[in-house]
Amino acid sequence: MLFPTLTFGLFFLVVFSVACCFRGSNDWRKIALLIASWFFYGWWDWRFVALLILSAVFNWAMAAWLSCYEGKARKRIMIAGIIGNVSILAFFKYYAFLLNQIAAFCGLLGYAPHLPFMEIVLPVGVSFFTFQGMSYLVDVEKRKVPPASLGDILLLMSFFPHLVAGPIVRASELLPQFKAVPPFEKSKISMALLLIVWGLFKKAVVASEISTQLVDPVFFDPSSHSSLELVMAAYGYAAQIYCDFSAYSDMAIGLAALLGYRFPVNFNQPYRAASLQDFWRRWHISLSSWLRDYVYIGWLGGNRCGAFRTYLNLFITMLIGGLWHGANMTFVIWGALHGGVLACERFWSRIKPASWPSLPIWIRTIFTFHIVVVGWIFFRADSFSSAIQYLKNITQGSWSAGQVTPLMVMLVLFGLAIHFLPRQGLTHLALRIKNWPSWSVGIAIAVLILIIDAMRYEGVAPFIYYQF
Repeated sequence: MLFPTLTFGLFFLVVFSVACCFRGSNDWRKIALLIASWFFYGWWDWRFVALLILSAVFNWAMAAWLSCYEGKARKRIMIAGIIGNVSILAFFKYYAFLLNQIAAFCGLLGYAPHLPFMEIVLPVGVSFFTFQGMSYLVDVEKRKVPPASLGDILLLMSFFPHLVAGPIVRASELLPQFKAVPPFEKSKISMALLLIVWGLFKKAVVASEISTQLVDPVFFDPSSHSSLELVMAAYGYAAQIYCDFSAYSDMAIGLAALLGYRFPVNFNQPYRAASLQDFWRRWHISLSSWLRDYVYIGWLGGNRCGAFRTYLNLFITMLIGGLWHGANMTFVIWGALHGGVLACERFWSRIKPASWPSLPIWIRTIFTFHIVVVGWIFFRADSFSSAIQYLKNITQGSWSAGQVTPLMVMLVLFGLAIHFLPRQGLTHLALRIKNWPSWSVGIAIAVLILIIDAMRYEGVAPFIYYQF
């Protein structure tokens, strides 16, 4: 079940109504939300609801066991719990990838082993809920959060707004909110509705249109497209992936807010970044902060072990971040590129701390943006060789327009330009409409959704094409 669909809209309407009916009992409200979350996940495949429940029960049991011990025993239990979570993730997401790499390596040695290949279905959201479980165990071991009840852990890891596409909400952020029925505040409702509509617009209109009309055709066969098309598709994918991914985060934050819960901001105008380090403070913030706290600092030691280890730790952290996105060598290369540039930025800041920051910020922003765009080519390409061929063809092809229509140019520019809109634009708008009658807010939202839905299914889009 996807957010920008009529099915989900009907589902959420029922969930919201039930949650309002149980405002007098927090326990029954949480049970209703838990059942709704399992129904939401089971809509895709009921078989994996058991995996979701098993993962939550496992992390609850490990945390409860961990709380019974002190000293080194706590750390050993935590490590065992992390291995259990990683094993779930590795089996479902990386089993085939690892076997393919082993087979390729053996092939280089002239040996063809018979490996136990299996067709494994990847559970939706498995990367998110396993990372959430690991962070919970680490925080319990470090006494940042106390062990929670089984019901709260089940809801923490199953809560449907963040289950499929994040953000990665930590236990310390969400568990305290489960202690009581959240208050109903109209200002938060108006902001939540605006976030949902804004996310729906970015996903259903901007990202979907750029994807189907420009990015997918060009990346499917780069050799048959001109240099202009390749360049525009690269910029287009930068706009598409931002609008697509941030849209789901906006909708998740808005949906959770309608139910009374607060999620952390996950995107903060990332293409305004003046360095790659700044980019990762703005892009998928819940993941980048997770990698920073639990991998770079918590596991690898951060910058506490000397300059060379700092550079190596940055590189390894981003390799893990690349693999987290998918089991493909293109994601490994993408992570290596980001890790290498982050290490170079750290090295440069040590030897010449005043030179890089002294450049005009617009030059640093443009330079950083194009490093990110090159990385997106590897991220989007089907294979490493395809990405290399894509880059070669940019300098060797013709400059015919092809897929580059005026509408595509407009949407790509819009997707990038929204990074430079006032940061508090939606907040100011929400404050303006919070005193509107509830029925007028509902009608305005409904009209906007109908317009967006019509454009998505080309009810309005043909008029735009005709004008161009």
